[in-house]
Amino acid sequence: MARVVVDVMPKPEILDPQGKAVQGALPRLGFEGVTEVRQGKRFEIELDGEATDERLAEVNKMAETLLSNPVIEDYNVTVIS
Repeated sequence: MARVVVDVMPKPEILDPQGKAVQGALPRLGFEGVTEVRQGKRFEIELDGEATDERLAEVNKMAETLLSNPVIEDYNVTVIS
């Protein structure tokens, strides 16, 4: 069994209002020195068998078609076990 993580983040040029809200709240809670916050999504996917190139290609297809919106988001696939 393999575990794969798909991290999805807004593209740098896309406004991130949720990240800005968190950034604005941090100083009010006593956390200083944070210059930027971007909020994204994390998906942990367990696969039967090994994380072969073919299986990772399937995960990339999942990320491209369902887990992210490629127009406004970037994603990264990482095998963690």
